[in-house]
Amino acid sequence: MLVPIFTLKLNHKVNPHMVTIGKYDGTHPSLTCATTAGKVLIHSPHTRSQRGMGPIVASSENDISLLNINQQVSSVCAGKLHTSNMNDVLVVGTQTNLIAYDVDNNSDLFYKDTPDGSNAVVIGQLGTISTPLAIVGGNCSIMGFDQDGNDSFWTVTGDNVCSLAMVDFNNDGQNELIVGSEDFDIRVFREDEIIAEMTETEAVTSLCPMTDSRFGYALANGTVGVYDRTARYWRIKSKNQAIAIHSFDLDSDGVPELITGWSNGKVDARSDRTGEVIFKDNFSTAVAGIVQGDYKMDTMANSEQLICVSTDGEVRGYNPAPEDMGGNLMDTNIEQDTIRELSQRKQNLLLELRNYDENMKTAAQGVTAASAAASATSIAKVGKVGAKIGEYESSQMGVIPANTQLQTTLAVFPGEEGKLPHVELIISTTNDTVIKAVLIFAEGIFEGESHVVHPSTNCLSGNLKVPIVPPKDVPVDLHIKALVGYKISSQFHVFELSRQLPRFSMYAFCETSVPEPKSSVTLQVNDRIPRLLMWINQNFLLHEDLTCEDDLEVAFMCLRGGGPLFIRMNQTGQIVIKTDNMDLAGDIIQALAVFLNLEDLMSTADFPVEMESLEQILKKVNEYHSVRQKLTAEMADHSNLIRSMVVRAEDARIMGDMKSMRKGYMELFDLNQDLINGYKIRCGNHQELVSCLKQVNQIIQKAGRLRVGKYKTQIVNACRAAIKNDNINGLYKIIRAGAA
Repeated sequence: MLVPIFTLKLNHKVNPHMVTIGKYDGTHPSLTCATTAGKVLIHSPHTRSQRGMGPIVASSENDISLLNINQQVSSVCAGKLHTSNMNDVLVVGTQTNLIAYDVDNNSDLFYKDTPDGSNAVVIGQLGTISTPLAIVGGNCSIMGFDQDGNDSFWTVTGDNVCSLAMVDFNNDGQNELIVGSEDFDIRVFREDEIIAEMTETEAVTSLCPMTDSRFGYALANGTVGVYDRTARYWRIKSKNQAIAIHSFDLDSDGVPELITGWSNGKVDARSDRTGEVIFKDNFSTAVAGIVQGDYKMDTMANSEQLICVSTDGEVRGYNPAPEDMGGNLMDTNIEQDTIRELSQRKQNLLLELRNYDENMKTAAQGVTAASAAASATSIAKVGKVGAKIGEYESSQMGVIPANTQLQTTLAVFPGEEGKLPHVELIISTTNDTVIKAVLIFAEGIFEGESHVVHPSTNCLSGNLKVPIVPPKDVPVDLHIKALVGYKISSQFHVFELSRQLPRFSMYAFCETSVPEPKSSVTLQVNDRIPRLLMWINQNFLLHEDLTCEDDLEVAFMCLRGGGPLFIRMNQTGQIVIKTDNMDLAGDIIQALAVFLNLEDLMSTADFPVEMESLEQILKKVNEYHSVRQKLTAEMADHSNLIRSMVVRAEDARIMGDMKSMRKGYMELFDLNQDLINGYKIRCGNHQELVSCLKQVNQIIQKAGRLRVGKYKTQIVNACRAAIKNDNINGLYKIIRAGAA
């Protein structure tokens, strides 16, 4: 069994997700955690041994230093920002700013305002950018700062950033940025260009690089897994939440395992290939973070330890297992477990075989009874009775005709009185058998990812309708298991099949006579109308495939209440997408680009409602900025006044003038109340400002999704420059035309 080689108590409460380790002097690793009191704790057990003060005492308070941030810490990360200096830099994020701190010299490197917040921080080399960056994910925006605090990188993403990781995603020798956000998406950025998107079922709370192009991920619903590029390798789901994940070669086989720390205090290591647990341990409280480093500084062993930290400050370090342990890192006997598992499987197979034998005997007895009765010509009715008895017994035991098939149909149900619009999955059998129950597995559609339909006995039939409401426009695989038999059966056959729900299944085909949307996107492609028709037939639910001999024009109605959608294409390759939903237009363009294999695609957009909304939002942003500056100035004036009032009151106390002292402290109390009220107003103003900035970033993201490749990057950068220069008219033109 693998046991910790060291344990220690930090005697401080540690924030979840906020644990890192860094060599701030270039040599000795120091464990760093954000505490619940708005401080950053740095545990440096090797500093006293450097001063000749004897061996390391891991639990000593002298090993701990505290950095006062005076704000609630939202993220921490340590890494090298200097290309020439070997010392790691500590980067601390709050909801309003980012601090880069030189721990060894006890000095700030830079202090930057981050109005979008600092939800996640990662340090590393991104793409072809020459210097390492501290990359900060906030409110729909991602910023990168170099060692001098220069804003060297900026882009937008779809929602609040929850997690960041650097991975060589396409094995080109350069790091790409993996971004997990609250809108359930994992996006891969090659610098400021999105090269891949994967949609999950919950907010992506943690990411970590594995080997080559693989990376681990964790979701807010307790799901943990591994991706290899855009393909999911494996995943598991727990009722507990995964707080932290990390890759570490714990069994010394040359391939790192995925280490997960859970909200119930469990730590487990899973094979990166299968997800099988090879090691587990338990803390008394939730795990706050997992890191690795040579914390023992043992020159003989010369290996890094896996270091796990709990929320109550308990720390455990594990050395990699010796190679001769052969992957058995738990206090269990694998041979005994394998024998037990095979025995259980044998019992299940024997039970299944016995059921088949009994069914065959019953069927044979029924046939014999029917034959014997039929041969007695004097009693013809007995033959019919015997046959019915045989059929009854066979159906009761679950025997169904050999040619029984399960058929599925998908149809758009536009809704009627008392029923909401949905996609209808129709499951039916090909004979008189009935469907006892249906179990459907599908990601992101049902709560818990599965849905069971179990009709009452009186309603059993060979036809079953299941309403499905996909919340987002993404293709979904439906894995269906149906129990088929007769009403009187005690055993049922299980039919398994899969069916894919098209990406735009929540759109009903309608006549082109419906009122047209005011907004549109126009693009030019070098493809013909049959290719677009093929894409429409594959991605929308239609009664029959569409055909067209001249210019194409089709109309759909969104079942989620988003209004009509028109798609037109003429013989010259010009495509016009008319919809008032900017997100939908972006989804269609991105899906089309993948289908038509387009690396770069330019478009012009006209969304008057969105532009009017953006104008109102930007006016609010300016108002909130003005109020913020005014409140800040008032707080500064009040602070100066407080100093003078305290001095006067203390002078009165020393001189024995109790009346003046009492009056001074009463005025001071009133001024303090004004300051508190002003701070509350400032906090509310800040929240409104953050909300408006998020909407601005989301509109820029939507505008970017109307283009593909380099044109998408161009529009995001141009919008950023227009906002920095307060060029609002230029911003509108950029969103419309796609360029400055």
